[in-house]
Amino acid sequence: MSGHSKWATIKRQKAATDAKRGQAFTKLGREITIAARDGGPDPNVNFRLRLAVNRAREANMPADNIERAINRATGSATGESIEELVYEGYGPGGAALYIEVTTDNRKRSGAEVRNVVQRAGGSLGDSGSVTWLFEPRGLVTVEVGDNDPDEVAMIAIDAEADDVESVDGTVEVQCPPSRLESVRKAFESVELNVISSERSLSPINSVSLDRQTTHQVMRLVEKLEELDDVRSVHTNMDLTQEMVESYRA
Repeated sequence: MSGHSKWATIKRQKAATDAKRGQAFTKLGREITIAARDGGPDPNVNFRLRLAVNRAREANMPADNIERAINRATGSATGESIEELVYEGYGPGGAALYIEVTTDNRKRSGAEVRNVVQRAGGSLGDSGSVTWLFEPRGLVTVEVGDNDPDEVAMIAIDAEADDVESVDGTVEVQCPPSRLESVRKAFESVELNVISSERSLSPINSVSLDRQTTHQVMRLVEKLEELDDVRSVHTNMDLTQEMVESYRA
């Protein structure tokens, strides 16, 4: 799980920068709209919408923005027609790329994603070309604070989480997607600060690359996530703490 956790840490650190650009709110709003369109506007019965709204609140997205995003799905507000797309391919060193997109213009999104990947020395493939390398997971991140990390981990284990790891003052928890809500509630019931809870993809088998190639893939992921239409990027590249620190240097 270590590589996945390091990626999650980097993404959280980028969130403040994204929010300053307004990009985070745009992406979160689109996710809320799609979730409400597909499962209905009530977060109490639409789990995906509840997750999307929670993420928006964690990012300090104004309540009016959240409401407008839901209304776009129900037809009570005008706005662009948004669809979900997935692009798959490989980056430097053969690292798999699974790129999730929400867009109102698939031609624009496809051209932008392809350009970024090709400029980094990678290539896009057919649908399903890398899907088999990943499995759906639930990912919950909890702030440890003054608590014992081992005790925090035991809460996750008691809630039937699969994997737990301490990372930079937090505990990262992986679980089956069906257990995501119950794991989150287990932490909240003891008043622990849940930083994020989301559905994600975890690599079944990771690939280890040398430092230069690892940094190339990290830059590629960042470039992709800077695109307005890209919601998330998953890779099966293994990422060690040493690689993270050398990249930050």
